[in-house]
Amino acid sequence: MEFDPAAADLSLASLFTGWALADELQRRLSADGFADSRFADGVVFQHLVSGPVTITTLADRLGVTQQAASKTVADLESRGYLTRAPAPTDARAKQVTFTPRGKAVIAAARKHRAAIDTELRKALGNNQVEAARQLLVDALTHLNATPALRTRTIRPPR
Repeated sequence: MEFDPAAADLSLASLFTGWALADELQRRLSADGFADSRFADGVVFQHLVSGPVTITTLADRLGVTQQAASKTVADLESRGYLTRAPAPTDARAKQVTFTPRGKAVIAAARKHRAAIDTELRKALGNNQVEAARQLLVDALTHLNATPALRTRTIRPPR
């Protein structure tokens, strides 16, 4: 049986659209020299955009062990996106921050998301894209998911 996208319910349509948008963003980042970036990196990056955090704080925000957070940070360090240094108030604690490459991938992702939005508005019409965006925001509000967005604690589904 062939899948008909027009028959998709809202949850599947929004999920598949999100995946398609994420794939397009990853394609563009790859073309910019960030082929090693991954969608999942953003789950960590969202906790660093407001400034450096300790491994302990990052682990708490991610809902993982300190060991898991350290392993994730080590991977991102090896790819040149993050760095660790002693925390200014406690030399025993390690603080995680973006490297210039990490800041560059964030800037590139923001630029490409804005470009994709502009392209969709041109192709589909501003009113239609805005109505779709508002519908999704309203659904998040109805499902009480906006606090997680505001605090940058949104995580992939379990």
